[in-house]
Amino acid sequence: MSRITIISGAGRLPAALAAELDAPLICALDGFAPEGLEPDVTFRVERLVPFLRDLTDRGVERVIFAGAVSRPRLDPSLFDMGTAQMVPRLLAAMQGGDDATLRVVIALFEEAGFDVVGVPDVAPGLFLAPGVYGATVSDADQADATRAAAIVAALGSVDVGQGAVVAQGLCLAVETLPGTDQMLDFVARTARRPNPAGARGVFFKSAKPGQDRRIDLPTIGPETLARAHAAGLAGIAFPARDVIVLDQKTVLQDAERLGLFLWAQP
Repeated sequence: MSRITIISGAGRLPAALAAELDAPLICALDGFAPEGLEPDVTFRVERLVPFLRDLTDRGVERVIFAGAVSRPRLDPSLFDMGTAQMVPRLLAAMQGGDDATLRVVIALFEEAGFDVVGVPDVAPGLFLAPGVYGATVSDADQADATRAAAIVAALGSVDVGQGAVVAQGLCLAVETLPGTDQMLDFVARTARRPNPAGARGVFFKSAKPGQDRRIDLPTIGPETLARAHAAGLAGIAFPARDVIVLDQKTVLQDAERLGLFLWAQP
């Protein structure tokens, strides 16, 4: 089996992924150290070409991306000649949004001779099997989940977000650049249902239509459930193979304890 490296950003996903793999090389983008995982290599975007050469020298053949990053501030004085030639291509992609940027990043690694793989390919244990966990899903919940899925698909088509909250057919919030936690906190602070005794609402999350599943898959964990509960929602729905679930034992226990459903859709 060829050696694999995790190109790591911040958060707990890189450590969870590393636990599923056989001695991966951990390479962290400077300023975005993973939680609970010590990087073997720290690199900067301005020195991307030397970094790619170093991976080749270390015998790396496969690459997987995991963790959260934002667009780093670049220092022009640090560019080597090879990386500097890539800058116009990267900047042009950034103007097209996150998906366009990520596609170019994948292409750069592939052009350097690496096989870019996704979490579903190498760590299927990070996904829940299709089914309903925790509380039951009512007819009203199903209708809200369907409505939220349509909203997320529309948002994703213009590269905006991967989540939405719908209650009683009304969109209470959508996920934008600040992310899932901020969206759910907003719902907790501001949302009012037309019928206080009616359906509490559903948070739906999925990858964007046409998104390359090898990078930037949505992730939920115990914190997501806690925030969904604080927002007064009935549960969380998502396509089973589109959303990574961290700390699955805790997540399933919390769903039961909080009276929330987790609906991993086929």
